[in-house]
Amino acid sequence: MTSKALADLRSRRWFDATDMRGFAHRQRIQQMGLRREDVLERPIVAIINTWSDLSPCHAHLRERAESIKRGVLMAGGMPFELPALSLGEVMVKPTTMLYRNFLAMEVEELLRSLPVDGVVLLAGCDKTTPGTLMGAISTDLPTLFCPAGGMLSDRYLKQGEPARVVGAGTHTRMFWDEYQAGAICDNEWVNLEAKMTRSPGTCNVMGTASTMVSMVEALGLALPGATAIPAMDSAHVRMATACGERIVQMIWEDLKPSRLLTRGSFLNAVAAQMALGGSTNAAVHVMALARRAGVELNLDDLDAMARRVPVLANLFPSGDRLMEDFHYAGGLPALLNRIRAHLSLDELTVTGQRLGETIAGRESLDDEVIRPLDRPVSEAGALAVLRGNLAPEGAVMKTSAASPRYFHHIGKALVFDNPAEMMARCADPELDCDENTVMVLRNAGPVGAPGMPEWGGLPIPKKLLERGVRDLVRLSDARMSGTHYGSCVLHISPESAVGGPLALVQTGDLIELNLPERRLQLRVDDAELARRRAAWKAPVSPYRRGYIRLYQEHVTQAHEGCDFDFLHDALPTPEPTIF
Repeated sequence: MTSKALADLRSRRWFDATDMRGFAHRQRIQQMGLRREDVLERPIVAIINTWSDLSPCHAHLRERAESIKRGVLMAGGMPFELPALSLGEVMVKPTTMLYRNFLAMEVEELLRSLPVDGVVLLAGCDKTTPGTLMGAISTDLPTLFCPAGGMLSDRYLKQGEPARVVGAGTHTRMFWDEYQAGAICDNEWVNLEAKMTRSPGTCNVMGTASTMVSMVEALGLALPGATAIPAMDSAHVRMATACGERIVQMIWEDLKPSRLLTRGSFLNAVAAQMALGGSTNAAVHVMALARRAGVELNLDDLDAMARRVPVLANLFPSGDRLMEDFHYAGGLPALLNRIRAHLSLDELTVTGQRLGETIAGRESLDDEVIRPLDRPVSEAGALAVLRGNLAPEGAVMKTSAASPRYFHHIGKALVFDNPAEMMARCADPELDCDENTVMVLRNAGPVGAPGMPEWGGLPIPKKLLERGVRDLVRLSDARMSGTHYGSCVLHISPESAVGGPLALVQTGDLIELNLPERRLQLRVDDAELARRRAAWKAPVSPYRRGYIRLYQEHVTQAHEGCDFDFLHDALPTPEPTIF
């Protein structure tokens, strides 16, 4: 497949010129102790590293960058590590989603402005995967994704009870509800805090991090089986070295995202999401990725795939196992092989092979972790797209992690305008609510929050927790952590802050959720809604400067991917030709 010669390399525009600028570029490389021939006779590989001391999921990525460099050098390339914005999901306020597009822009401009022939993306936490990839797609250089890997699993041991596997995210929410209800004491709560997250690596459930890296592998942009390897496994180090070796060959083959990303490959990624019981956040990120690639994809494609592909991965929050178990069972290649009838098998991957070739013979090694087609984890599917007068452009629900009793439900709305109000009122023992209440949070979307934070897993009011209630129908224009669970309708579009129908809901209104019919309806007549709309005023943003103002002015709605409107398409951006 070799199609490039040394003279064709993009980096030669910097280093092979005979003018003063070429002299200066070679001079400065030698200033760092490198040899002239290191950049004249080798392809240049960028390693985009999202490591940070405040990103615990990425705490090991400095070491993995060294492994990638080793692989690049072994294959005859020259590696350069480029730090990029690190979006550690837990530490960043108000939400990493606010900065996903910032990271995407940084990656795009790093790759465009520097002498780079190909890139390895070193990421894995929720927004770092789509953010780095969005930038790389727009630059369209040979790209290989090296996933951060999941953290080690924990065990919850309690006298007289069977041992339980414990991961990050899902179990945090479960234990918090138990603590709020008085079932866990203070000492036990402190002990859980110290031991549940036992190593670097991303959340080890099928949350957003695991969902997105798996979808990238299904897209053909990661090495087969790479995304399920635990972060602290020695196989993860070897995989990183293999990434370094392979990217050099991809440069010679000119194997760019534009050659790999098609409608078929995106539908493969969506099929993987559904078989995994993946995060609803993928519905936003995959739209953004597809638009960057110039590929047609919409929410109806996701809903259609969810109706066809059952949830087969028995992983929290839809199941009861963790990513480490998934790796031992054969990882994504085994899962994809099991749903191969739903895949476009001729799509090209970073290996240079077609997807069908990379998954051939990869059988499940544990049918309790990767279930057979006739014994799915969930009959309801991984995701549903709802529409109605409350969500004209759509909303999403993770059906595999919801309570079947709420699949068709009518209840009175309990409306909150912001999280502070919601948290205070949910702690009130006199709050007027019961198990039929439909909780509504608005002003939590891309523009309104801003950044569409993970506020969608609305807390169960304390008075109901004490009565044993663990789920309610909850609606918002926010997102929900992929590690969470419950009957939550999310991404309601258009959002309330731009005048979407959610802005018109009042406490006491009847709301109908009809999952089989994919309908979300506010039972208020059109005349009353028109009266409310006439009285509605858009909230005034306090952000008058900087990146957040740019974000609010240019971010698109959830069903469009929440990318910036000026970065949506695959139109080329001219590279600088004068240095």
